[in-house]
Amino acid sequence: MAFSRIYRTTIATSAVAVLLAAGVAHSTGTRQVDRPVALLTDAQEAYPDAPYGVDPMVTGPTSTAFRKRQDAAGCAQAKWPDVPLACYPD
Repeated sequence: MAFSRIYRTTIATSAVAVLLAAGVAHSTGTRQVDRPVALLTDAQEAYPDAPYGVDPMVTGPTSTAFRKRQDAAGCAQAKWPDVPLACYPD
């Protein structure tokens, strides 16, 4: 009877240890690493309160001066995430 109790306790402790180790391995493998601050684009630095980024596409009416500024900055040919800050509205 005592042997059975020791055996069950050992098996239960081993099962808990295996589950704990699996949980730790999963947590370590799926940990998100934030990007260093040095890799921020100009727009991310200019608009830090926009957690999902800033869309440079202007959908509303714009002034002629803003369109000229976009043309001069080459906004039509810019590739994300290297969009010049001049492409964003003020």
